[in-house]
Amino acid sequence: MRILGKGKTALSIKEVYKDAILYDDGDLEKFDKESEELTVVSPGIPPHNNLVKSTKNLVSEYDLFRDNMPFSIWISGTNGKTTTTQMLQHLLKDKESQCGGNIGFPIATLDVKKKIWILETSSFTLHYTNVAKPNIYVLLPVSDDHLSWHGTFEEYEKAKLKPLSLMTKHDIAIIPLKFKSYQTDAKVIYYNSTDDLAQYFKIDVNKIKFKEPFLMDAVIALGVATVSTNEEIDYNKLNTFIQDPHKLEEFLDSKQRIWVDDSKATNVDATIQAIKTYKDKKIYLILGGDDKGANLNPLFEELQKYEIELFFIGKNRELLLELSSKYNVNGKICIYLDEAVEEINIRFKSQEDAVSILSPAAASLDQFSSYKERGEKFKEFVNFLKN
Repeated sequence: MRILGKGKTALSIKEVYKDAILYDDGDLEKFDKESEELTVVSPGIPPHNNLVKSTKNLVSEYDLFRDNMPFSIWISGTNGKTTTTQMLQHLLKDKESQCGGNIGFPIATLDVKKKIWILETSSFTLHYTNVAKPNIYVLLPVSDDHLSWHGTFEEYEKAKLKPLSLMTKHDIAIIPLKFKSYQTDAKVIYYNSTDDLAQYFKIDVNKIKFKEPFLMDAVIALGVATVSTNEEIDYNKLNTFIQDPHKLEEFLDSKQRIWVDDSKATNVDATIQAIKTYKDKKIYLILGGDDKGANLNPLFEELQKYEIELFFIGKNRELLLELSSKYNVNGKICIYLDEAVEEINIRFKSQEDAVSILSPAAASLDQFSSYKERGEKFKEFVNFLKN
């Protein structure tokens, strides 16, 4: 067996298949392009990669381990899949479930003796998966993301919808109403909003402590938990779930002003959902990083609706400034995150009617090692502000 990639996923597969040989871009010259040997591709490697294009017998990690999968729930979408996966694991952990995939543990490391696998599933993995299928597939709303990997938004959507073509009449799919024309043998639950899902699953949203955008994640988690176990809705258990840092994480500075660490918002839709949460306040918003070629116009169309000031950092700051001018939204280049925090500190007077948000709508790797580091630095800079 051959494995493309030498990262976390590849190394976990190598632990199971000891004789497998790992390849990356530096090994192209010694890579046998005519070989029919089974070759597993790490999900981060795009289809235009030379190794991928030189492989005849290519499979995903999901296809490789399909025979070992217990009852499986796959969760995908542009935003919210991590939270939904974690909430569902929180609800089903007493039912011998384990979560992994795109978060936590690669599936090569998951316990095959568990009764349920809950897999956060990326469009990268779905693109390469041609045999494995979920018993329940949850597709959260889909918007522009990873275009540099997929090439076009249409290809990105196609990857997200791919499991539907592999599912049977015994499987369940929960997908946005916009994809109603897509053919599948699965039983499909369509939705256009959180209310649609709550109505279908008979969930009282007033009993849930989470607000949008996490309310939809919570309703889906409750619904799927109920469907997969045939047990009653457990609001109390859901409400004990603790959200990860860097997702609309509010904190106060020394002047009791509200700052929000939403560093996990690495695409346009995530940032739009963030600012909707604070639509009744004056917003100081930090944007910027590596947008990976995403269409940013929908973001600025939304920003026009708010009382807002923008502060641009990172790789795409010049583009953001151009868009702010085009859409007549007040914006300023700061280059670095600490500069943006200082600029906001000068303007941020109100304690009740305003909020400052780091919700970049871009990846972090142009200036930081991860979105987590970006979020931690943001909180650090705020905490060190001088009065």
